[in-house]
Amino acid sequence: MAKHMLTTTDNPFHPVTQFDEWNTWDTMHGYHTLGYLARICFVSDDMSEPDQVAATEAAIDEIVKMNINGMYTKVVVPE
Repeated sequence: MAKHMLTTTDNPFHPVTQFDEWNTWDTMHGYHTLGYLARICFVSDDMSEPDQVAATEAAIDEIVKMNINGMYTKVVVPE
């Protein structure tokens, strides 16, 4: 199963390969995408890693689906 990350369509940086730049740009533009994802996604240390990944994937899919302004998209995490 491929892993994904959430990003905005206007962020010029890749959230995996350029995380620091991506996160700085995201925060400076007021999106706070990681915080938004954390509010939607429920994970805990009691969950197995596959369950945490599945919960995160489901939250990303929900955000992209409910994406009224079209700014959120998901990108594949390179393996």
